[in-house]
Amino acid sequence: MATNKFIGYLESRKNLTGSACGLVGLALTFTGLAGAYWPVVVVGLYGAGALIAPPERPSLPDFPDPSAQLDELRVDFAKLRDYLNGIELPPAAAGRLTELTDLLTALLDPGWVAAVLAQDPEGVHALSRAVRQDIPEAVDTFVRTRWWTRLTPGTEPPERHLERQLTLLHEEADHLATTLHETEARRQESHTRYLEDRGRS
Repeated sequence: MATNKFIGYLESRKNLTGSACGLVGLALTFTGLAGAYWPVVVVGLYGAGALIAPPERPSLPDFPDPSAQLDELRVDFAKLRDYLNGIELPPAAAGRLTELTDLLTALLDPGWVAAVLAQDPEGVHALSRAVRQDIPEAVDTFVRTRWWTRLTPGTEPPERHLERQLTLLHEEADHLATTLHETEARRQESHTRYLEDRGRS
């Protein structure tokens, strides 16, 4: 550990700047300008250089890039679909869930849509939250509440809440799809304007 610190200091900006200033002190010594106090001059210039050197900049954390995040999300989405295949839902809720998962599948499929999505961190976060939290929680809560409803008939059917939740999640995913489409449309329009401006010039 001490060796690593020593090597790190040798490579640091402080040591490099101090050494450069120390070499200036040696040059002054050889020209006779430092006089009898040349050791003090050399050490002083080294110290001054080490003090004025900019501080070391710590390395940025190595976070996965958006495309890697989407790869992980696809794996989790496959797990979610396996889980959902084992759940029996009322027809209306099952239909809403199918619409939602079909839309998520289209957004997560590798290709140009995913490439556009990878440039939208908020969109990736929204999909991640839907796949890893919102959909599993909505379905699991329905399954547990449905069991209690059998013991207390006459209460509000839990499938109504599930249908509403799935509808809201579909609206969010649809809004994301619309946003990505608008991004591509703006890109196309920008390219048209660029070509028009280039033609006029």
